[in-house]
Amino acid sequence: MEILLHICCANCALYPVRELGGKGISIKGFWYNPNIHPAQEYLKRLEAVRQLQALWGLDITYTDHYGLMEFLAATGKDAKEGLRCRHCYRMRLREAASAAKKMKADAFSTTLLYSPYQKFDIITAEAAEAERLFHIPFYLEDWRAGFREGENLSRELGFYRQKYCGCIYSEMERFIKAKKTKARDGNES
Repeated sequence: MEILLHICCANCALYPVRELGGKGISIKGFWYNPNIHPAQEYLKRLEAVRQLQALWGLDITYTDHYGLMEFLAATGKDAKEGLRCRHCYRMRLREAASAAKKMKADAFSTTLLYSPYQKFDIITAEAAEAERLFHIPFYLEDWRAGFREGENLSRELGFYRQKYCGCIYSEMERFIKAKKTKARDGNES
């Protein structure tokens, strides 16, 4: 079986790639993440995936496009967390399903299924819709149980470790929350 695996970042790819490989499943990686902002963050995550590719000899196709305008247009007035995440997952999963169909893979999947911080139910719903639209099976596996193991491996390998989901909204929320926490604890100058 050959799976096109959408890779959101190197850290989230480690555990799923190892698990799939352990099952004898052939993996073709796929980088498409127009949601990651700002541009410096996008480039750091892209470089980390390239490091993983070189280290583990992975076959990865890159749609290297910093897509701020497309992402903001897709999320638009639905910037509230649940809705924007749905749009974000939809963009990436449909692109992955389309690429998997073109390369004649047996199925597609995503490393988004690895993080306990992602919205698993929304991901699987959007994946089912992409499966229906592109007539290619979605490989569903819940990799969240391996999250700590993957984190430890990422530290051992020295990969760049991001501090937020990736989108401009999650960056804002993460750093505003940190600022409020510092102010509450009396640590802000």
